[in-house]
Amino acid sequence: MADYFSPTVIPEIIPNTDMTKLELLLLSHMFDAETDGDGTYFHSWQGPSDLIWVNRAELSAALDEACGSGSQVRNHVEEKLKNAAADDTSVDLDISAVSWEVILQDIVRRSAKLRYITVTTAFTCSKMRADGFGGMALFITADAIKGCSTTEFLSDCLADIAGQEGG
Repeated sequence: MADYFSPTVIPEIIPNTDMTKLELLLLSHMFDAETDGDGTYFHSWQGPSDLIWVNRAELSAALDEACGSGSQVRNHVEEKLKNAAADDTSVDLDISAVSWEVILQDIVRRSAKLRYITVTTAFTCSKMRADGFGGMALFITADAIKGCSTTEFLSDCLADIAGQEGG
């Protein structure tokens, strides 16, 4: 059996003042997070997690603080918290409906410092399989989330060659 990984880095140090406590809390559970001065560096050797477990008290406090921030993830988390059992000390959140890319875009929208955030992901496999390797890059601005995978790049190159041969 082959294991697939998608190590991911966000090279920009995101200023902590640009994130709501909710966004910082969620991103810190989805990625590995390292404090770097007044900001946070996010990365993951396996790939970002879409299913996370968060302390209920921390989540409730962060949710309250994010009120009025325009954070798209806030409503999703609020609904999940309402549906969680009242006596649970931690809440499991499936964040796949509101992806980390959207959270990062919200941060850029509010930031006075960041015009964009980039994300680089490698696709690797524990076995040498043709479908197990590659990568992608994302460029996130206030207005768009753009991405390109190595597969897209190679397809474009092949289309260029086919166009040259046919012309």
